[in-house]
Amino acid sequence: MEKYFGSAKQVSSIRTVASHIKNMMTGVTKGFQYKMRLVYAHFPINVNIEKNGGLVEIRNFLGEKFVRKIDMLDGVTCRKSDDVKDELIFEGNDVKSVSRSCALVRQSCLVKGGKDIRKFLDGVFVSAWGVIGETLRAV
Repeated sequence: MEKYFGSAKQVSSIRTVASHIKNMMTGVTKGFQYKMRLVYAHFPINVNIEKNGGLVEIRNFLGEKFVRKIDMLDGVTCRKSDDVKDELIFEGNDVKSVSRSCALVRQSCLVKGGKDIRKFLDGVFVSAWGVIGETLRAV
C-alpha cells in the first residue's frame, strides 16, 4: 500500500490496516504462541486444563480454596509444557485472541485483599511470545 503526500493521520491508518493484514497472514500460515509461567513462593499453584484446552482451572492460588475458571477465547488452545515445569502454552491463529486469553488468566490471579504486592509476588505471568516455529521474544 502506498500513500503520497498524506497527512500523519492518513499514513498511520494505512499502516494500521497493513499491520492487521500482516498479522492475519502470519496467523493463518504459522500461528501465534504465548508462554506463561506459574510463580509461587509457598503454596504451589495447581492448573487443570479441560475441554481440549478450552478451559483453564487454577486452584490453590495463595492457599485459597476458590477455583478460578477461565474460558479461552475462540480459536485459542492451552496446554501444559512437556519440558518445563509450571509453564502454560497458549496457541492460536489470532494474535489478539491469544494475548487476551493470556490477559484473562493473569488478571484472575492478582493479589488482592489488602496484601502487599511487593511481598506477595505470586501469579501467572507471560514469559515469552511470538510466532510458532520462530524464536520467541522473552519478556
